[in-house]
Amino acid sequence: MIIGRLRGEIATVGTDSVMIDVNGVGYVALAGTRLLAKLSPGKEATLHIETRVTESSITLYAFESDEARAWFVRLQDVPGVAGKSAMAIMDALAPAELMDALALGDAAVVTRAKGVGKKLAERIIGELSGKPPPMGRFGAFRTSDLQPAAGAEVLPASGARSEAVSALVNLGYGQSDAARAVAAAARNAPDADTSALIRAGLKELSPT
Repeated sequence: MIIGRLRGEIATVGTDSVMIDVNGVGYVALAGTRLLAKLSPGKEATLHIETRVTESSITLYAFESDEARAWFVRLQDVPGVAGKSAMAIMDALAPAELMDALALGDAAVVTRAKGVGKKLAERIIGELSGKPPPMGRFGAFRTSDLQPAAGAEVLPASGARSEAVSALVNLGYGQSDAARAVAAAARNAPDADTSALIRAGLKELSPT
């Protein structure tokens, strides 16, 4: 059985995990400190779940959006990045911040994650830079997939950034160049929508 999402009442919040009561069944999932700080016992919440099954255990990882969960999975494509390190990175960085770090080759941003040193951060940048962002479980992310758990705020426009990069790639620009241009545009206008990011990205790509 693969659990993809849980909606219910928060029963208990621990130091590294949360128990959510769904119709009388308590599910325990590992979670980052940033998400745990947004959850309160007795309050309703929706958690996006990544299920990992081994011969001896079933482990649930909780995230505030399916986009964060997808990046958690993508990070583990990098040699040396296991679940603990991937969780630490997604705890330290929102998806939009990670996308910008990859686009701009900024390994220092990745080292903000607990236990992630310079060499591992540089390996992550080298392995994932220039690749398209991960997709949702069933294709492109829906707006609801990008919404934070428990009504908490996240960095805006991460979905818009992906859409803007895709649009620039469709116009003939390389993935790396498109991602870099959109990241630069987003830093100047973090609240910009897809259309604005495309226009700003084209300016970044235009020869001076």
